[in-house]
Formats: sequence, structure tokens, C-alpha cells
Amino acid sequence: MDQLLMKKVEITTSISVYDSIDELPKEVFTLMNKAIEAKKKAYAPYSKFSVGAAFYLESGEIITGNNQENAAYPSGMCAERVAIWKVSSEYPEAKIKILAITASSSSQVLKEPVAPCGACRQTLSEYELKQNSNVEVYFMGEEGKVIKTNSISDLLPIAFDKSFL
Repeated sequence: MDQLLMKKVEITTSISVYDSIDELPKEVFTLMNKAIEAKKKAYAPYSKFSVGAAFYLESGEIITGNNQENAAYPSGMCAERVAIWKVSSEYPEAKIKILAITASSSSQVLKEPVAPCGACRQTLSEYELKQNSNVEVYFMGEEGKVIKTNSISDLLPIAFDKSFL
């Protein structure tokens, strides 16, 4: 009987796929290279999985972050959250326009795009809601394709937010 009362809702997400970093718009190419540089400074002695993130703010400022691990693994922090909290602490009123993310592993060459983890999606989602405007997200592995979403909500379409509290 419950099936008769059920309403089906379909949620779709559209992504763009670039074959390589070289196809990105100039501004995003520069931002992704900042993420690559940030990734090189990651501290990942346990997972051997390095991530770099770079935010492009409406002001033109670029803020980067990288993952930071410690011996109390997994209590380290992901690159996206390191960077977003840096944005929030240094530029609390800033609007974020674009996020670029890249990752690499010492055990294999990552040729597929690496999307943010669930905890990062939740944190990023709150900032997008707070600023009331979309943040474009570009993500890649070490080489190969780059995926673009038009907003963080494309990565987490049914998010938990302050309206539930």
C-alpha cells in the first residue's frame, strides 16, 4: 500500500568533462596549477595520497590548501576543508567563485578525476549556501580528464544544512 502513496522524484546532475588540464579556460588552468603546487606540500606519510585544493575568490584572490595527516590517523584534514576554513578565517565575507582539486598517490598514477569526500562535500555545501551563489568545481587525478560541476550542490544534491537545526 505504501507504494501507492510514494512519489518518485528524479534528481539529475550535469557535468562537463575536459580531456586534459590543457583544455581548461585560462583562469581555471591557472587555478588548477595552484592546486597542483599545493598538493606538492601535502603531508600524507600514512595514506601516501596527496591532495591539493585552490579557491578562486570573487576578489581575484587565490587560497590553497592540502591534506594534513598525523599519527592519530585518520584525524588529519582534507585539502578542501583546510582551504575553505582558511578562506573563512581570513576572508569571512568573501564569495568563492571556483574550486580546483587534484590528487595523486605514490602507489599508482591517478588518471581518473578524484571528487571530494563526503565530509568535504558537506562542509563545502554549507559555504555555498551561506554565500547564496554557486561555486564551480573542477577536479582531476594526477593526469587525464578534468570534471567540472556548476555547483557544489551538484555533488551533494540533498544536503543537511542549518535549516534542520
